[in-house]
Parts: sequence; C-alpha cells; structure tokens
Amino acid sequence: MTTTSPPRSPHLSPPSLTSPTERATHPDRFHLPGTTQPTALVIFGIAGSLSRRKLLPAIYDLANRGLLPPDFFLIGMDRPTAEHTDFVLPMLDAVTTHARTPLRERTWRWLRDRFRFIPGDFGQETPFIALKETIASAERRNGIPAHHVYYLSTPPSCYAPVAEQLRRHGLADARGGARSLLIAEKPFGYDLASARALATALRRAFPGGRILCTDHYLGKEALRNITALRFGNTVFEPLWNRRHVDHVQITLAEDEGIGGRAEYYDGAGAARDTMQNHLMQLLALTAMDEPRTFDHDTVSAEKTKVLRAVRLPSDLDTYAVRGQYTRGRQHAAPVPGYQQEEGVAPGSTTETFAALKVEIDNQRWAGVPFYLRTGKRLRQRVTEISLVFKNAPTAFTGESHRNPPNVLSLQVQPRQGVELRFGVKVPGSTTDIQDVTMGFDYGESTLPPVPGEYESLIADVLRGDTTLFPSRPEIEHSWRIIDAAREHWSRRGRPEPYAPGTWGPAAAERMLRSDGRAWLRSGTDTSADQRPPSAPRSP
Repeated sequence: MTTTSPPRSPHLSPPSLTSPTERATHPDRFHLPGTTQPTALVIFGIAGSLSRRKLLPAIYDLANRGLLPPDFFLIGMDRPTAEHTDFVLPMLDAVTTHARTPLRERTWRWLRDRFRFIPGDFGQETPFIALKETIASAERRNGIPAHHVYYLSTPPSCYAPVAEQLRRHGLADARGGARSLLIAEKPFGYDLASARALATALRRAFPGGRILCTDHYLGKEALRNITALRFGNTVFEPLWNRRHVDHVQITLAEDEGIGGRAEYYDGAGAARDTMQNHLMQLLALTAMDEPRTFDHDTVSAEKTKVLRAVRLPSDLDTYAVRGQYTRGRQHAAPVPGYQQEEGVAPGSTTETFAALKVEIDNQRWAGVPFYLRTGKRLRQRVTEISLVFKNAPTAFTGESHRNPPNVLSLQVQPRQGVELRFGVKVPGSTTDIQDVTMGFDYGESTLPPVPGEYESLIADVLRGDTTLFPSRPEIEHSWRIIDAAREHWSRRGRPEPYAPGTWGPAAAERMLRSDGRAWLRSGTDTSADQRPPSAPRSP
C-alpha cells in the first residue's frame, strides 16, 4: 500500500517515542507490561464516527505515552471514499482534532508507518483475503506470530457477518502462543433473545471466551476507583451494606438531544441505549461483594451474582418511569422536541428518559432500594453514584432537628472524583448541625493525568487484562431486567413529556416521593425545583 505523508506543521515537535529517559520523566508515561509480542489491531468500520472520535485518538495517545508494543501494527477496513482511498489524512484529522495528548510528529509518523487501510465491503471475500495477507506479511517481517485483536466499530448487524468472514479465512485463530480476540461494542443485542442469538453466532468463530463486550464507561478512571475506594480502605467497606445505607441513587444524565442518531436511537430508547449497559454495570460494581482475586472470571462472577439478584417491584406503574423531551429551551437556546428531531418516526413512543427502582435480593442489600435514572435533554451532563446513609440517633440534636443524610458520591463525569457530605456542629451555643462536604477531584490532584476511557480499555486488551469487560451472564441478566420494564411500558401508551433543561418527567419525582425520599441535586445543580432529600427513614 502507498501512503502519503501529511504536510509538516510548524507546531509539531519530534520527541523520542521510546526513550527510557523520557518515559521516566514524563508525568504521563508509564511502563505497560505484557505487550512485547507483535500485535495486529484491526478496526472494522474505521471510517465511522466512533473510530474517528474515540478509537484512533486513543491509539495515538497510547503511542504518545509509549504504551504500544514495538511491533504493533494497525489495520482498518471500511468502504473507501473518493477522496481518501488510503485513509491516512482522515486518520491524521481524527488524531489532530480529538487526541488527548499533544500532536508530535515523530509519534504520528511511527503510527502512520504501522497503518494499513483495506477498502471493501464486509460482505465481500476480497478485503478479507487482503487482510489475511497483510497480517501474514507483518508476521513474516517480525518472525513471530502476532496477537490478533479485531474491533467491531460497526453497526451490530455487521457483527456476525464479520466474525464469519474471519473464521472462513482462518483469521479467527492465532498461532504460536498468540491470542485472538473479538471486541464488540455495546449494545450487544436488542433484548435477551437477540443477545443470546448474537453470542451463539459469534462463538462459532471465536469460542472459549475470546469475545469481549466493551462498555466504555468501565474505562473511566472514576469507575475503576470504586473497587479501590471500597476494598483498599478500611473506612468505607464496613458501612457498605443495608445496616448503614438507606438507599442508592445512580444518575446518568445528558444535556444534549439525540443529535444525528435517530436511525439507531428511535429503535432503542434510553433503557436500551444506556440503562441496560452503563447503569447496570455501575449498579453491579457498586453492589458486588469483594472478589477473592481481581481477574476477569472472579470479578464477573461477583457482578453476575448481583445482577441475578436484582428484582423489580410489583408496582411498575409507580417505579418504572419513562419520558420524552418536548420542544423548549436549553442553555438559553431553543431546541426541538424529540418528535421534531430529523429521522424520528412520526408519533414515536421511544423514551428519551427512563427511571427504575430495583432491589437486590441478597444479604448485603436486602431492603435497600436502588434508584436509577438516565435521559437526554436533562439539566446537566453528569454521571454519579450516591450512597445515602441512614440517619444517626437523634439524642444530640433532638427529634425536632432532623439532619440531612450523610452521602458518599462517586462522580464519574464530567468531574471524576469522590465527595463525602456529612454534618458538623454550628459554632456557638446551639446543637444545630451544618451540612458540609469534603471532596477529591482527579482533575485537581497531583496524580498523573487521567487517561481517556478508550485508552484504558485498549491498553487492557493489549496486555491481556479483560477484568472489566462485561461477561455474557452479566449482559443477559441486564437484559432480563430491562426487558421486564419495557414489556410493562409497551402496555402503557406514550411516555410522559418533559421540558428540556429539567430533570425529567414529574413521575420520576413522584417515584421517590412515594417512598419518602427525593432525588439528590446532581453535579453542580442548585436549581430551586430540586429540594434536598428528606431525611431517610430510620431502620
């Protein structure tokens, strides 16, 4: 293949990519073990939005930090465009626009020289013949078999056909101690039945646990910090149970609409798009017991125990809420309603907001409700997990002075950190308690810079660490929960409308109010329509 060199830019500087001195002194570099064997990373759908915005910038950032194997090579397959038959210039544009680390000429040239683009349709034989020869040529040059990592950055309908082509051309099995993995982006399936059918189809080509289902939320540093916070400190784990926790709130809110995703989103909705994967994974990580070891099988077993124990309440009219945003204003600008978004079917009943109350039927969490909510066009973009603790005995303040509850919030985005809210005595001759907070923010700390979530996940795959990739049982139990909620909604007509810039439909507020609770203020919200939660009821 012939590649073209990008034009030299005056701001590019050529630092050493592999200098031990630079790795030791650069605060954003560290050694990544287990990546010395040649590795072929093949991205199907490399011209798509996910690849351009996330995957290629993450790969460049790993190269910039010295975290790719020396004998790494990158292959992309997609339909060619008239302008870019070799895809080098679009790749440079993706890196320039979206990479987290600075653009360095030497890093870029190193990565560009290890890149090959294979044009073609996924249903044709020719591109897969070319792929096989490209990988074989690189392996002959290196003199050793390479790990094969196939990343499906395609619509889910392409997953099974691509896997079958890889099997048919002998590309699904690596040789000589190398590993061969298939990575599938969420959503994995459309419901429980389709998820099982897809897993069966992919296992024909990649049996034996070689299919990884990625959830980019699990690459976020704040999510990975949950296990460290719980199990690496003696302060929190003794309180992490039904004896001390009144309830748990998990919020994943977005302040944007669906953008240009109507073709996908109108057939999915909020429950399938983010609740089945992101929120269920947040719930599982928050609620699981400590694994004996932190490897994939053991961690997955603990998460699966939690998801298997999740129960929906019998009164789903109250505790399963869905909504759809209307036309209005957000951030002082007019925005269309969901029904006016380009590509949305007329009269669509797709939900853009979903909220559920669930309970976990095990010894640790029996009787503790978990409230989950997610949606589009909400007041803020924020993801956080909040453990709301039971009230202390009132001997100090008296029954008439009910204090705000203690809250431990794990903040995932846009801020990544931890916040603890607790009470202190107001100075003077009073027994009043004032609510105060202590917090930790990764962005304000002296720790090394936080990598992007796709950086972390790709680095994990390259070194053979699949601990945080959801397993098939986790996915299936998550679908079981969501399918039950969606079946209920299918019998209940249209979702409840809500205005842009709010926290969703009124039914979501009523859901907690019926339990004597309220949603916490999320992120930096200080709006008057969200009151602090009432004091949790005593056990």
